[in-house]
Amino acid sequence: MRVFVNAAPVEVDAGTDVRGALRAHDPELEARVTAGSAYVTDARAIALPPEAVLSEGAILRVVLRAHRGGRDDDADA
Repeated sequence: MRVFVNAAPVEVDAGTDVRGALRAHDPELEARVTAGSAYVTDARAIALPPEAVLSEGAILRVVLRAHRGGRDDDADA
């Protein structure tokens, strides 16, 4: 079945979950989601868990979390 990850069409087997679609598209994105440095939303911007099973035509968007090294400047505000 065809799903879309960041607007790119990806062919996956029926019953594939979010994690599997990411792996098929870009294993690095799957690793970032697993590590918590990114998350996935559907076409409506609703966050999806990595184990969510996809349907034909699903639209996924991977959102990278901002990461700042060092001290959090807002901590003392």
